Amino acid sequence: MNDGVKIGHIFPVKSTSIQSGKTAAIRLPQSTEFQGMLDAKMLKFSHHAEVRMQQRGIKLQPESLTKIINAVEEAASKGAQDTLIVFRDIAMIVNVPNRTVVTAMDGGQMRSNVFTHIDSAIILS
Repeated sequence: MNDGVKIGHIFPVKSTSIQSGKTAAIRLPQSTEFQGMLDAKMLKFSHHAEVRMQQRGIKLQPESLTKIINAVEEAASKGAQDTLIVFRDIAMIVNVPNRTVVTAMDGGQMRSNVFTHIDSAIILS
């Protein structure tokens, strides 16, 4: 059992190359980067919003959803945080940084409501 290091002996050390003045960047796999970009453009619905949409019979077609997503992107480009989006007979409050619909209502509920805690509104046709 004489495997220990003895003073005065030299042992080879693995050499590693050090690049002077360069910072190594960790690259994520391409699919992860692409998925991240997709996630940033998608719109999520909170549980509350899903329940309200189901209760109120609100259904969105893919082309309608695309228009709403584009409106959220426009709101984000203007620095909006919480925006009211009115689309036909549907109103939605969207948390823009999280791309999340917080609540939704149809035309009937829209007429008798006061919208608070929003910093912008977008009316789509």
